[in-house]
Parts: sequence; structure tokens; C-alpha cells
Amino acid sequence: MLIGRLTGRTCLLLIMAVVGLTGCAAPAAPDASEKSAIDYVDPFIGTAGKGKTFPGATVPHGMVQLSPDNGRTGWDWIAGYFYPDTVLAGFSHKHLSGTGAGDLYDISFFPFTGEPVYRPLEGGPDTGTLSSTFSHENEAASPGYYQVFLDDYAVNVELTAAKRVGIQRYTPEHSRTLQVQLDLSYSRNWDDTKAVYLEQVDAQTVRGYRLSEGWAPDQRVYFYTRFSQPISTTHINKRAVTNNFKHKGKPLTAQFSFSARDDNAPLIVSTAISSVSMQGAENNWHSTRHAMDFDRTHQQARQRWQTELARVDIEASPDNLTQFYTAMYHASLAPRLFSDADGRYKGPDGEIHQSETPRYDFFSLWDTFRALHPWKTLIDTRRSADMMASLLGHYREAGRLPVWNFEGNETDMMMGYHAVPVLVDAYLKGIGDIDGDFLLSAAIQSANQDAFGLSSYRELGYVPFEERKWNVSLTLEYAFDDYAIGKLAAELDKPALARHFFDRAQSYHQHFDETTGFMRARNHTGAFRGDFDPNAYHPEDYCEANAWQYSFFVPHDVDGMIEMMGGRAVTSRKLDAMFATDQSVATMPEWISGNIGQYVHGNEPSHHVPYLYQFTGEPHKTQQRVREIMASLYTTRPDGLAGNEDAGQMSAWYLFSALGFYPVNPVGGDYVLGSPEVEAATLHLENGRDFHVRVRNQSPQNHYVKRVTLNNKPLPGFILTHRQIMAGGTLTFEMGETP
Repeated sequence: MLIGRLTGRTCLLLIMAVVGLTGCAAPAAPDASEKSAIDYVDPFIGTAGKGKTFPGATVPHGMVQLSPDNGRTGWDWIAGYFYPDTVLAGFSHKHLSGTGAGDLYDISFFPFTGEPVYRPLEGGPDTGTLSSTFSHENEAASPGYYQVFLDDYAVNVELTAAKRVGIQRYTPEHSRTLQVQLDLSYSRNWDDTKAVYLEQVDAQTVRGYRLSEGWAPDQRVYFYTRFSQPISTTHINKRAVTNNFKHKGKPLTAQFSFSARDDNAPLIVSTAISSVSMQGAENNWHSTRHAMDFDRTHQQARQRWQTELARVDIEASPDNLTQFYTAMYHASLAPRLFSDADGRYKGPDGEIHQSETPRYDFFSLWDTFRALHPWKTLIDTRRSADMMASLLGHYREAGRLPVWNFEGNETDMMMGYHAVPVLVDAYLKGIGDIDGDFLLSAAIQSANQDAFGLSSYRELGYVPFEERKWNVSLTLEYAFDDYAIGKLAAELDKPALARHFFDRAQSYHQHFDETTGFMRARNHTGAFRGDFDPNAYHPEDYCEANAWQYSFFVPHDVDGMIEMMGGRAVTSRKLDAMFATDQSVATMPEWISGNIGQYVHGNEPSHHVPYLYQFTGEPHKTQQRVREIMASLYTTRPDGLAGNEDAGQMSAWYLFSALGFYPVNPVGGDYVLGSPEVEAATLHLENGRDFHVRVRNQSPQNHYVKRVTLNNKPLPGFILTHRQIMAGGTLTFEMGETP
């Protein structure tokens, strides 16, 4: 447990609300027999290497992600914080979790005493950035909590969060005047400040906004901040201002001074945010119970996380417990709450809307349609229903389903119309109050656009390479989305429409080259692009991948793909070659990582591939590969994720695979069996039933499955259905050392 990372000097300062104790010795980690799920979560996993996660304080799917920033620009700092760094420059209220793009870092505070230290930091101002060194020995994180000691100023910083409010507690080591900087001009990576405003409401309160443009082209963050002590003096852009000031324009950096106290009492900084208005932020603050009480808010955040993680109980090795519950934690960070306490939010049309149910935002659909959303249909059905309502709400306001919506914007990041399979999967599973005919019309609208190569796709059956980059990937992903529409039409008893989209779903055949055995780019006349090298990186034809990774992307028709490739034996040899063919690092960008040969686990298009061996009649190869991936590409170190966490997708792959099954086709509710890593698990379903997984003879060596039973009866084949899980019961794996 990470709260033990304290020295004798700083532990005197740290008030660990988690245990309600103070003292000069850090609280002892609980006995294994006393630990609960939350004690196994390590928010630092993914903060180094490729993971791009943040370690700060938030609640499940919360609006606020209050987390430290190193103050630098660059790929490593996309989440604001990169574990190998030794400098901190702010604690801001909004962060991305494991994405491949940099944005947010909004409403950034930083405490200091004495003379401020300004360092030159990559991407920062020429005059330097207010900052401090720190040590990981004096840093801690757990769900809903973060702590660090700032060496340059001898100030201990603690962070916690409610749904819409972030609370900071600054404790100076000595009785000195404490100053707090609020940087509203903080621009890093893709994020560019457009307009800012700050005003003093009373002796202890300020409010304002920051409008910016970046990945989100129209981001609006309004805030309301209350301090636990009166402000003594205020400087804006290093010039003194009078009380009750109002200041507009960028740059805007305010420094507030607070009188020294003999008891070294901490300063509480409580901030609510909103996408609607300053009044909306103030309302969010007043609607949050105990918004000035750090300890009670922290206790409530822990309880929220404990409730969230208690959806699944597992028995496993200590490392696997940490991996599993940290994965559950990461899978509960997105999508995130976007509506205010009164239901208002900024819509994709730029207008303010009202919702009776919570409005969610930050749908990384190209990543999360594969496993994150199917995971939520199992263990988080009520919230999934609200998320589906949010996707359909986006359609009503924007006129089309979202591709990748973020901060009330459509970013059109990545490709496909993957809101369709997510919504169709939920509809087929009976989640939420979805009007099937309305959903069908929304899905058809997405499929029948002329943009994004869809006009050629409809006319030719594929996207030609003269027209668009990523053309092979576009065709393959459109084909999958069309399959989802066909499933919906069939469910609604519209056979002609179903057949139309099922036919379109066969478009993947258009890119298959029998001579090479790969999916290849074609021009308008049907000729394949020349100079083909399947091992090379071809960003003009494949999205963040090469021909190896995308040639197996037919999750909706694996049997048809196998027949197209020449049968089960040929396909099996092709899969073997994928895992055995070396990949030259020089030919692939750094975000394509987590390699076993040409298999890339650090990016999503390959995630279903290890399970394809089940379809070739070689389940032992699936079992060997999924256990290899879990053992080698997921660890408990800060660099323990092989690629971008991608808003929960990397974690959802692990959660399913550790339990022994995975949604190769994430529409309709079939799960392909693998090789479980847990010893036992119980899914506490929201319908009141429990689904148990029991694993006999489990060990790292015994990764081959000898026998599978469901409710003490042999499970035929290799498919477990969603309906079988939701009915409750017991799935038992018997393991052995040989195939």
C-alpha cells in the first residue's frame, strides 16, 4: 500500500484521513487478511512508460480529476504527470486518463512560502515556471487521495475530491506566510488558452473561468473557489490589486497571500467546476456536502471507491490482486460526469442543455467499444444506461452520434461510428430505456454520411487509398459497425434492412489479397497499392498499426475470415507467424508498444487476436498467449502498462482476461473463453444475482484449461453468453500444465 511512502520529517505533517491518525510514524499497511479491494489499488501504475495515467484524486466517473502536473510539454506529460520527473508545477482539476493526446490541466493551484523558485521547463514561459522539487519517498496515492511534500517550500500538499469539487490541504512545515498561485493561463501540449477571468467574491472566495482551444475546440471551465482563511493580499501578474477585484484577459496568474499562524494550521482550498457558468460552479459547490471538510470528503471518496470495487471479489496472488483492482479503478475513470448538480451542461452544439439523468462525456469510443463498455454492461448496468442516454443526447444536439466526444465537443478523433456497436450492444442486453427505432435511425444516419470516405465505401465496398489515409482500417471498422446495425434491424424485425447492412458488413473481403494473405490498400480501380511490406508501418493505410495488426480485424465474422484466409490450418499458421515475426522498433512510432512479435498489445486493434485460436480449434494457443500477455505486459510498477491506458480499454482487457473470457465480438453478448489468472472471483450483478468463477489447480505453470463447467455441467464449445452470466451461477475451470 502506497501510503507508507513517508519520511520521519513529513509524516508528522501528514494527516491520513484514511485511518484517522496523526503521528511521526506512517500508518502500517494492513495485514493481508484485513485488506479490502481499495487497499490493492496503486494509482501510480501507468504513470511511467507508455500508460499516460494520472495519480491524483477523483471519484468513480467524477467530473473533477485533481492531480499534480510537472509543468512540461511533450508526449510523456500528456496526463500532466510523468513518474520519472522530479519537479511539480501545479495541481489542476482536469486530466485525461491514458489518451494519446494532451489537453486539460485546467484551474491550476500551487502553494509556496518565502522566495518563489522559477525553473525553465519544456513548453513553459521563458521567464521560468513556479515549481518545486519533490521525492517519491515523500509522495503517496490511493483512490480519492494524493499527497506530496514540496521540498523547496516545506509545504505538504494533500488532494481529495467529490463528484464536482476538488479539495486541497496545504500544511506548511514552519510558521510562515503561505502563498498560493492560481494559474489560469496554463497552456500545455495541445491546449491553448483563449480567454480567462477572475474576480473576488468576498474575503475568502474567488471565481472565474478559463476558455481554451485544443483537442476540445471549445472548452469552457468555470470555477468557484473558497479558502479556509481570508486572503491577505492579492497580486495579479505580479502587480498588487485591491480587494473585490475583477480581472479579465490573458495571461492571468494570481498569487494570494495568507497570514502565518502559530499553530501551522493547514489552508483548505475548495474548488467546484462547471461547463455552464460561474453560477453553475457555485451551485455545484453549495450542493456538495462538506465542501470545506477535507477529511470527511476523503472518507466519502474512499467509500465511493470501496463500493465501486466491491462489485467484484477475487482471490489471487498479491500482484494479481493489485493488477486487477487497479484495472477496475482505471476502468472507472471514464466516461465521466459532465452535467452540473442541476442537470445543466454545455452541448456539442455550443448551447446549454438540461438533462434529467446524469450527462456523461469523454467517450473514447475507438478504444472502448472493444471491452470497456461490454465490461460495464456486466458490472455497472445502471450507470451504463445513463451513458447510453448521453450518447443519444449527443445525437439529438449535434445531429449525429459521437465519434470521440470530449468536454462537450465532437473531436472526430480516430475513426468509425463506434457509438453504434456500444448502443446496439446495450440495447440487445436490455440496458436502459432505449427506443430501438430511434436508435436505428441514428445509426443509419451515421452509416449513410458522405464524409470520412463513407460515400466511396458505400459505392465501391471499400475506401480507396487515393481518397483518405487509414483507408484499410476505415473499411474494416465500418464493416464491423454495419454488422451492429444489421443486428439491431434484425432484432426490430426489419429483415430487408438487416440483410442490407449484413451485406455491407462483408466489405472486409474487399481488402484481402490472396497472394500475400494480408488486408491491403486498393485504389479506385481495385488495384492493390504496390511496394507492400507487411512488417513496415503504413500510417497512410492503417490506423496506428500495420498490415499484421489489421488483417485480423473481423471480430463480427471470424469464421468467414478464416474461410477467406484459406481455412483453419492456414489461419492458425498466420497467427503463429504474427507472434513470431520480429518487429523493428525503428519502423514503428513509440505509441505502438507492448509487442510479442508483430502482435501489439499497447494499441487496441490487436486486442481480440489471442482469442482467435479458439476458432481454429487450438484453444491451448489462446490459453498460452493470454497468460503470457497478462504475465509480461501488465506489472505492478509505475511503467506497468504496455501502452496508453486509453480511458479504460487496456484495463478492461485485463479484467475480462483475468476472469477467463473476453468479448471478441463486442456486440450481442458472446464471450470467448481463455485462461483465467484469478483463483476465484464473484461478480455481484445489479440484478441481485452472483456469478462465480472458480479455478482449480491454478498456478503460473498451470495455464492450460483441461475442462470447463457451468453449474457443474460441461460447457460445450468455447462461448460463454451474457445471458448465462446474468442468470448467476458458477463457471469452473480445471487447469493443467500441458495442453
